[in-house]
Amino acid sequence: MIRNPILPGFNPDPCVCRRGDDYYLAVSTFEWLPGLPVYHAKDLKHWELLTHILTDDRNPDLRKLPSAKGIWAPCLTWCEEDGLFYCVYGVMNSMEARYFDINNYLITAPEITGPWSKPVYLHSCGFDASLFHDTDGRKWLVSLDWETRENYEKPGAICLVEYDPRAKTIVGYPRRIWWGGTDRGCIEAPHLTKRGKYYYLMCAEGGTGYNHCVSMARSTRVDGPYVKDPANPILTSQPAWSYERHDWDHLKPRYYNPDAPLQKCGHGSYVDLPNGETYLFHLCARPFVPELRCTLGRETAVQKMVWTEDGWLRMADGTNLAKAETPEPLLPEAPMPGIPDFDGFDSETLRPGYYAPRILPERFVDLRTRPGWARIRGQESRSSLNEVSILARKLTGVYGVVTAKMEFHPAVHQHSAGLILYYDNMNYLNLRKYRSESLDSDALSVTRMENGVRTVYEDERVAVPTEPAVWLRLCLEGRRCHFAWRLEGEEEYRRIGPDFDLTKYSDEYCKYGEFTGTMVGLTCADRIRHEMYADFDCFEYVSDMTKPVD
Repeated sequence: MIRNPILPGFNPDPCVCRRGDDYYLAVSTFEWLPGLPVYHAKDLKHWELLTHILTDDRNPDLRKLPSAKGIWAPCLTWCEEDGLFYCVYGVMNSMEARYFDINNYLITAPEITGPWSKPVYLHSCGFDASLFHDTDGRKWLVSLDWETRENYEKPGAICLVEYDPRAKTIVGYPRRIWWGGTDRGCIEAPHLTKRGKYYYLMCAEGGTGYNHCVSMARSTRVDGPYVKDPANPILTSQPAWSYERHDWDHLKPRYYNPDAPLQKCGHGSYVDLPNGETYLFHLCARPFVPELRCTLGRETAVQKMVWTEDGWLRMADGTNLAKAETPEPLLPEAPMPGIPDFDGFDSETLRPGYYAPRILPERFVDLRTRPGWARIRGQESRSSLNEVSILARKLTGVYGVVTAKMEFHPAVHQHSAGLILYYDNMNYLNLRKYRSESLDSDALSVTRMENGVRTVYEDERVAVPTEPAVWLRLCLEGRRCHFAWRLEGEEEYRRIGPDFDLTKYSDEYCKYGEFTGTMVGLTCADRIRHEMYADFDCFEYVSDMTKPVD
């Protein structure tokens, strides 16, 4: 059996692609870079983080974009006739006044690891754009056509337009072809495929929250008319009927289903295996209950599917409720390397799995000047939307321990470095070493940023010597977490600061961001000259994923 989620932590909006015996999953990254990670498997059970598609932080330039903006919903396809991978993605620039200003782009590469071409601008009609390669050689682009007019159903409808690969432009204007296969509203995430005589349009409906689902429609013509699957939705966390076309809120917590092992299930993409099996990949979430807060963000799961005799796609168990386990395919077992818990920074390049908000980590991480150490150059405050030095990994479980060994010699109080638990620039926890003028020494203290309100726990700060190195630790204990520290040569860790509520670091609680997930990592700030650095000898993140979110 395959245990879900297959990609725990912040891994939303999965799109699956097959080339021969290799399977690839691309997911959204929003403000985090490098962008669009690609996971690789041969048996659909064991996955490795293989590469990233977007590795130029000036194209797209995400600096100054608020949280939840940035790189949205990739569509990854392989075209055998062209010998190319195609990736369509959107860069969301603004959601002010519900206008959703997005630019959609297309890039190609002969291999999944690149090199990727320069982006081709497609359109700004709406988000979740997806490319389909027809059997006659033509290419078609579907997306959500975002609606802003009064007295029209929100948020819009699915539209279609042809793409000319020679001219590298769309042909004419997008035309609306589908308004949904359910009455849940909030249609999005379209993917076009073809099987036999039918074109299939797979969409997400209900909003990317607790009424989320996957629906299907089909037509004998690519431009329709499309007929809905009579069993819609084909996958969901909430099977109950609902009429929500009037409510375009995406979260809808009133539809939480206590009988569902996975919540928010929707935004699907399927793949047919050479042996005739079919699997559907979709996003999901595991909230704390009763708070209904998803600290790990939206994750990726998979379900075994079957095609019916009359040509519709169904879950293999005969239901439409997404499961925590699904039968694995009849493919040879193929284990893949995971991201190691411990990193001693013994390479001249960063290992896969590290991210930074809005800029590439290589902008501020130096692994060569002091071999065996990561030298992190400080930049702006952790609340900046511009250039911040945070080297982070995705939180994959709510139980675990994060540890780092740091050498840092702050000269003024504007210099600080340490460990961080980060949801967005307005919500984070930071155990930092800094220069205290009132203590006339280096010091350790904890800062909490909660929905833009900063609290510095001055009464629990600790004076520490400049030497030796200091060990920093973050302990994750389900709903609670806390920091601890010790000096090099000591054995026992000492707690610092209070217990914190881990559930708050979630889409549901944070007011300034959504759609992402919690990260943990290393950070340094120099708010005067952007040149002071901290040296980290190691970073370790041990996640206990055997314990459930509850």
